[in-house]
Amino acid sequence: MKIKSLHIYSHDGQIRSLNFNVNGLNIITGRSSTGKSALSEIIEYCMGRSSFNVPEGVIRDKVSWFAVIYQFSSEEVLIAKPAPSKGYSSCSTVMLRRGNNLEAPAYQELTVNTDDDTVVALLSRLLGIPENRTEVALDHSRSSFDTNIKHTYYYLFQKQSLVANKDQLFYRQNEQYQPQTIRDTLPILLGASSNQRFEIEAKLRILRRDLKLNSKLLEQAQGDRDTFLEKGLGFLSEAKAVGIINSDITYSNLDELILILENILNWQPTSVPADNGNIISSLENELIELRKSRRGLQSRIDSAYQFSKKTMNFEHEAGEQKNRLESIKALPRNPETNEWQWPFCEENLSLDTPIAKLLLNELESLEKEMNQVGAQKPKLEAYLVELQNELQAVVEKINLTEMQLSKAIEADELIVKMKTQNNAALRVIGRISLFLENIVPNKEIDRLEFENKRLTSRIEVLKSNANDDDSDNRLVSIINNISSQISKYIVKFNAEFSDFPARLDLSTLNIIFDRPDRPVPMSRTGGGENYLAYHLSTLLGLHSFVFKNDRPIPRFLIIDQPTQVYFPSEKAYQEADGTIQKTEADADLKAVQLLFELLLDFTKKEVPGFQIIVTEHANLRNQWFQDCLVETPWTKPPALVPENWPNI
Repeated sequence: MKIKSLHIYSHDGQIRSLNFNVNGLNIITGRSSTGKSALSEIIEYCMGRSSFNVPEGVIRDKVSWFAVIYQFSSEEVLIAKPAPSKGYSSCSTVMLRRGNNLEAPAYQELTVNTDDDTVVALLSRLLGIPENRTEVALDHSRSSFDTNIKHTYYYLFQKQSLVANKDQLFYRQNEQYQPQTIRDTLPILLGASSNQRFEIEAKLRILRRDLKLNSKLLEQAQGDRDTFLEKGLGFLSEAKAVGIINSDITYSNLDELILILENILNWQPTSVPADNGNIISSLENELIELRKSRRGLQSRIDSAYQFSKKTMNFEHEAGEQKNRLESIKALPRNPETNEWQWPFCEENLSLDTPIAKLLLNELESLEKEMNQVGAQKPKLEAYLVELQNELQAVVEKINLTEMQLSKAIEADELIVKMKTQNNAALRVIGRISLFLENIVPNKEIDRLEFENKRLTSRIEVLKSNANDDDSDNRLVSIINNISSQISKYIVKFNAEFSDFPARLDLSTLNIIFDRPDRPVPMSRTGGGENYLAYHLSTLLGLHSFVFKNDRPIPRFLIIDQPTQVYFPSEKAYQEADGTIQKTEADADLKAVQLLFELLLDFTKKEVPGFQIIVTEHANLRNQWFQDCLVETPWTKPPALVPENWPNI
């Protein structure tokens, strides 16, 4: 896969095209801010990357569509994408064409017909990337993914800020997750992992996921069984407390406890009798009337007793008075006349005196009254007995009514209690039912244990088959081969530490120099020229292996402003402006020539037909250098975007 041409479109339909030599070195040089560094962003954008990283400015304002034609051995693919809508930083819609000898479409022909996912799948397939799946552990935050053309970007682009970076070897290596992605995908792209290994890893991934899920179910089931006895006893106690079962029910083993709890589910609520509220009210009213009757009778009895007491006092007083009056009958009688004689008279007087008559009359009246009182006394006693009997009957009826009321109240309380108890019992039964539903039977535990053993055994077999695959050894061999190529190019660059073997370390994504006394990583070396040499040597060594072993990585490399390290300052490099005179005056001319000679030699001899695109400020008068220029140096104009194009 190489880059045949790049095209941009204005908003009014004008087109600007860059045609590249698909075999060899392509150089674009010129002034700064002419769009050279944006070429790699446009190419990446049209390889299936949705994010649009072209800097703000002329290109974003004046370009409406971007297109790149990629050349494969058997066909060409045109990928055109509109610029993201205003305010957006990405676009995933694409126009895709396939064929031979494709040309840039007219502006009117530009129309979206697919998306980035389709582009990635197509380019990956045309490159020959094998079907694969990069496994990521289940507990990692990353997701498993297929290796595709996006995972070749790391080895295709060396941008201005990267080309001489001492801490970063590959493109996007400084972004989150990208270092691990490089480690995961490079062995696949280099052919260290076989197709059989992909199949084994896919099966292992599925089996490990199933084993993890099954183990979780088994652990949960066993945990439930271990705590079942304790929980079951708790539910049994609750059932006894609400009266579902008798408190004297016992069990001798776990199975009996389960049976008891299962039988509890058949419990039916006790029927609740009718409400006694009206009976209680009626009895209370009756009791009030009876108590009123009792108070009335008691009052009448008290009055009769009071009357009887007064009568007795009268009889007592009257009797004493009678006794006193009857004393007059003890007076002596006249023998001749048989009449009482008055003892206080000197003479024998007759009782026919006023005083005697008065006393005798009083005595006679008193005897009459006493006779009357004596005659009424039996009636009063009979009356009192009658009242006492009535009072006793009322008291007995009160006692009976109070007993009936007490029973009615007890019955009412029982009704309330029965309702509450039934509700409590139903709640307990519901909880027991849910508990029993969640208990895994012994047969299910046996099945889960068997499934665990089966999955574990299957995983061990596949792991054994995977161990028979020599992918790890092949990867070590491949990295050693690439490292030997890297060492060769470092020598050609005359870089520091070229006397020691250089090694590509995948664990750190760094270049390590194996000195006899100690290893030295690239980050602990010095000088921008050395960092540039290590970066380019790594990529050239990698692509050399890819070419010789026909691995699925595109056959192009884009390098942005590599000779900046050969100028005394960034200002001097910027002022070179693509002119030969400025380059010869300010740059380390020998080093600049060596760099481009090595790149040209790589495309002609080391990897014939390989495509390298370099964007630069430097310019050399050598004819071979001039032959590699894609266009005359960009000086505004010319530039990537014509000045007469309208803004949005």
